[in-house]
Amino acid sequence: MTEIDKKAEFLIEAMPYIKKYRNKILVIKYGGNAMLGDEAKIEVMRDLTLLRCVGVKVVLVHGGGPEISETLSRMGIQSKFVNGLRYTDEETAEVVRMVLSGKVNKSLVHMLGSLGAPAVGLSGMDGGMLLCEKLDEQLGFVGKITKINTELILDCLEKDYMPVISSVGFDDEGNIYNVNADSAASCIAGALQAESLILMTDVKGLLRNKDDESSLIKKVYVSDIESLIREGIISGGMIPKINCCKEAIRRGVNRVFITDGRVKHSLLLELLSDEGMGTMFVKGD
Repeated sequence: MTEIDKKAEFLIEAMPYIKKYRNKILVIKYGGNAMLGDEAKIEVMRDLTLLRCVGVKVVLVHGGGPEISETLSRMGIQSKFVNGLRYTDEETAEVVRMVLSGKVNKSLVHMLGSLGAPAVGLSGMDGGMLLCEKLDEQLGFVGKITKINTELILDCLEKDYMPVISSVGFDDEGNIYNVNADSAASCIAGALQAESLILMTDVKGLLRNKDDESSLIKKVYVSDIESLIREGIISGGMIPKINCCKEAIRRGVNRVFITDGRVKHSLLLELLSDEGMGTMFVKGD
């Protein structure tokens, strides 16, 4: 099969998926090590632009842990982690807001705009979007989302803008919260009743054997998650990530995917092909 034949085959295969997602809301979480390198970011923004062009209502939620760590280091502030989560005092919370809502968010908005996808940069503080309380006193101002206001997101989608949302929240006392981007995306997807949520990360998906990428589990029913945790198949940092998948399904999202954002066009291959790329989570029977 020639290269042209392969491209034609992919377009034909993609057709029913394009119809399925047309005029539906798709929430993408993009962050962490999957975001490293401008070239990789531009490729992902191209894929998002294509999805928008075929009628998908894309909502992008992002983090930016490596950029936060780099900025804190330059400022002489040492990063501290508790159980894998960044300890966030008031000073660190201000840096998180500056980096995520300023540098990272506006960079992504600019990339999308240059590719022909008009986007609006938002944070969880805008329009009262992500109301939070402290997740754990040991973590400082790390937020647990208690209420979501989707009005501003829906306004952007209605006017054909792509919302690009940084995972920063607030409380009624004016405090800033560092919110885990997976959690923010999961809650936002549920509140929007999105067709699908995709968590783009730096792993292939859920592996039956963490040291063997060929052991990828393609489909997981949320009812099986607890048993997979007990068996040790879901462990470490994958536990909170997959619990976010479960929470999104519980809130009404039809499908959730974990896919490797470092792989070129993984987003399109995940959504628009029969084979997919990573692990899909569904409610089940």
